Amino acid sequence: MGQSNMKPAFKSVIVATQDSNLFSDFQACVQSRLHADHAPDIASCLEMIRYKRYELIFMDINLLISVSKHRTQDAFKSGLKPFLKIYPTVGIVVITSGDTIRDAVYAVKSGAHNYITYPLNPDEIKFVIDGFYEDTRTKSELNYLRDQFWDPDSRDIVNTRSPLMKQVFEKIRSVSPTQSTVLLYGETGTGKGVISRLIHRHSKLRDHQYISLHCGAIPDTLLESELFGHEKGAFTGANRRKLGKFEIARGGTLFLDEIGTISASAQIKLLQVLQDRTFQRVGGEQSIESDARIIAATNSDLKQMADHGLFRKDLYFRLNVFPIEIPPLKNRKEDIPHIADTIIKRLNLLYAKDIEGINPLVLEGFMDYAWPGNIRELENLIERAYILETSSMLTPESFPAELFSFLQGAARFHGSRCLSLAEVRRIGIENIEREYLKDVLEKNRGKIKPSAAEAGISTRQLHKLMTRYGVRKEDFK
Repeated sequence: MGQSNMKPAFKSVIVATQDSNLFSDFQACVQSRLHADHAPDIASCLEMIRYKRYELIFMDINLLISVSKHRTQDAFKSGLKPFLKIYPTVGIVVITSGDTIRDAVYAVKSGAHNYITYPLNPDEIKFVIDGFYEDTRTKSELNYLRDQFWDPDSRDIVNTRSPLMKQVFEKIRSVSPTQSTVLLYGETGTGKGVISRLIHRHSKLRDHQYISLHCGAIPDTLLESELFGHEKGAFTGANRRKLGKFEIARGGTLFLDEIGTISASAQIKLLQVLQDRTFQRVGGEQSIESDARIIAATNSDLKQMADHGLFRKDLYFRLNVFPIEIPPLKNRKEDIPHIADTIIKRLNLLYAKDIEGINPLVLEGFMDYAWPGNIRELENLIERAYILETSSMLTPESFPAELFSFLQGAARFHGSRCLSLAEVRRIGIENIEREYLKDVLEKNRGKIKPSAAEAGISTRQLHKLMTRYGVRKEDFK
């Protein structure tokens, strides 16, 4: 069996199958690079995910057929529902043979992430795991918007203060109900994947499949097969017919991320789909119709690439029907407090902690920082601080020192050479926090509620800080 340089994003997965040989084959494919637990039936699998967090479940199609009773899309949706109810973000990958490919496609349309074919191939398993990891990262971008924007029950949560983002939302409002091709521009981490889902959710295709493909993460040799599928025997290793993303996305939306990375031959085929709405599988001659709506995204200047001969001009014009530019976080800092608060609320739901907010100095550091990694970087920093934090508020000690360059010179005091950097930093921040509290309380004549509101924290947090620094409200009345 072939070897794979697998670097999985997950510590462990479940392989749900009654076939012990299938489980052994899976273990042989991943070897020690990925820990696989075995669930011999559906009930065992459900019990396992209740007590341990698994990112992926590799499920034998025969188990899914047995629990779904009928081999229809609605039946498979019901079969997958208990898993998604316990763990909504779990990825389910169906293991199928050539005889049950149609059932596997139904399962993907019903909520499964992808499918792999038997006999198992290490490279195919790695590709599916890497693809799910990339999808997970994409979903985390602008997470505070997902499932909220324009939904009647959550409009009060979506609140952008950025004029640039208001323009973006207006464009989404205009283009979503149409069938037009959309091209999203923006730096890495700005939320292009979530914006594409937003468009799909508010389109006429919302009840149909949404398929995402990160073009830059797929080798050129596999990209055309992944997009358009392939016939059995089309190339070495093509032991089964494979349906491509265009075929699976029929009637729905196909999101092509990092479109500027695709090869010249893939560009020609993609142009054919956009022009004629037809394509052929690799190694096939039959023309297959495609009615999937295309949303593409790039962090490159496609026009400049086209002008320099690095991207087909005719394809660029076909993709650039309705361009939307998503601003970087440094250009929409007005939204940082809201985004940070939403990230903390999500983390509170995932973990046992109850973090109530962010120290004002941290927010000041956020506003001063350049955010080269955009919202993805903000999310990562907050999650790291959340794990490290021992109090009920995210404090500067839990964040990297470079966030607080604005404090340089303000926190200096005599005798610092005798202390460690961590002690200097702690004492300096405490001095600034103490003076900040005094200034706010003096301005509000010792009144707690308006002082807390001005500081951007709760009254409970203000009382804790006053106790910590020995500040009394009576001294300011």
